[in-house]
Formats: sequence, C-alpha cells, structure tokens
Amino acid sequence: MKVAVTGATGFVGTRLVERLQSEGHSTVVLTRSASSAEKVFPKSTYSNVEIVAYNPMESGSWQDEIAGCDGVVNLAGEAIAEQRWTPERKQSLMDSRKITTQKVVEAIAKVNSKPSVLVNASAIGFYGTSETATFDETSPSGNDFLAEVCQAWEAEASKVKESGTRLVILRFGIILGMGGALGKLLTPFKLFAGGPIGSGRQWFAWIHREDVVNLILRALTHSDMEGVYNATAPKPVRMAEMTTVLGEVMNRPSWLPVPSIALEALLGDGAKVVLEGQEVLPKRTLASGFEYQYPTIRQALENILS
Repeated sequence: MKVAVTGATGFVGTRLVERLQSEGHSTVVLTRSASSAEKVFPKSTYSNVEIVAYNPMESGSWQDEIAGCDGVVNLAGEAIAEQRWTPERKQSLMDSRKITTQKVVEAIAKVNSKPSVLVNASAIGFYGTSETATFDETSPSGNDFLAEVCQAWEAEASKVKESGTRLVILRFGIILGMGGALGKLLTPFKLFAGGPIGSGRQWFAWIHREDVVNLILRALTHSDMEGVYNATAPKPVRMAEMTTVLGEVMNRPSWLPVPSIALEALLGDGAKVVLEGQEVLPKRTLASGFEYQYPTIRQALENILS
C-alpha cells in the first residue's frame, strides 16, 4: 500500500508513518519543511518514505505526488490551544484546515490514478461543548468557533466524493501519548502540584494515540468504512476523574486544582479546549468492529507512563 500523509511530523503523523514503515508500506510525506522531515524520518531507518516539500495553501507540482497512491491521510492543521485566539490566529486555524483540505481534494481530482480513500481528520469540537449532553456521530453540530472550523473542514473533505474516492472523517478527541496534551499535564504532577483543570466537572473525551493510528489504518484498508467516526475511547471521563487516575498512576497527589482564570489569562478563548468539554461516544466506530487496545483511562495512562 502507498499512502500520502499531510501533517506527518505531528503527534499522530509521526507514529502513523512509523507503523506504515514497519508494516512494509510506502509513504509520501507532504511537508512544509523537507529538511525538518528528513530529521524525523531519516532514510537509514525509513527506506520506504519519500519526502515531498509542499505549500499546503497553494496548488502546485506536489499535487502530482498523490497519483498512484492507494490512500491519503490528511492530518494537517495548526495546534488549537497553543496561543491566544486573536482574530488573526482564528483565521489561521481555519485556513490551515479548510484550505489545506481543499488543496488535497483538488489534487485527488486532477490526477489520473486516484487514491481509493481519503482519511481526513476533524475534531469533536464539531459538537460544541456541554456538561450534560451526550454526543455521537449522528449529533448535530454546535455553534461556537471550533464547531464552525470543523464544519468548514469536513465540508471541504466531502467534495472528494465527486472524484469517486471513499471518504472517512475521523473526529479526534484529546489524544493521549507521551507528549501532546498529556505531556503538559505531567509537569505539575511531577512537582506534587497536580490536580483538575478548572471545575473538574467538564468531560474529557480522550483516546490513546495507538488506538488513533489503528483506526486510521483500519479506515485505509476496510472499504466498508465510510463517513464520520468518532476517534474517542468508549469510556469518556470527567476531568476530575482523569486527574485522579493520573495521580494514582504516577503515585502523586491530585488535589491542587488549576484555576480557570490562570488558563484564560494565558490562552484567552483557546482555554475553552480544556475548560469546557463534551461527552462523546464512538457508536459508529464500535459498530464498525474496531477493537480498542486501551478502552479505559487507567489502561491508557498505565501504558503511556509505564
């Protein structure tokens, strides 16, 4: 199998390329910086990886590299909660998803030997936030900024169906692995100052990084998978429970909460990603026959921190 991947040097993408390499598949890494990608995927280790520089916001010769690929995995998009949401930042967050996806779909449309499937990232921000509602793949979209981004993102991806390419949209929850969101939580726990963020009552819809990668690989290879699937674990938890389990796994206290105002001062509207949440269930994902390696938060944290 030959797969083109955008966002390949990110938290999920690096592990996906590792798995594709280990299983004997060929990967075309589409990257803004070929020199940086070559450090992440050295040829001595990644003999089946071809690195192609591209500008994800523009059409170009890079689009021809999609010809002959069996599938495309589009993981591109700037980090949501790294900076304050100024008007310029919000536009950048939107464009990095909407326009990049538009250009990927354009590439699929123009090549003669088309990939059979596009696996496109989205996020559970599609549903909006709530402490009381439960969401699954059939739930309507929310009406906040993240929901707007996800709607635009998915709308661009949906146009690939005009090329006869199967589309799988994976709405990612909070992805846990060594690094990412979990990495930012570990430091206060190591200093015996860990605890829930904000009220602790907000839902934490999470998934282990290995399960995300397994789900992407399943979407690439199972032609019966089509449409939207929630890439979340089957047992979401509230923030307070997550940090309690994290403290137990690390053998550290988890009683010192991080006040909402501290996060809001740092990230502004971006703090909503962790201060507000949603209970998201992966009903279609489970119905597809996908089996989770790490269905509970304790299993996931014990694996990651062992």
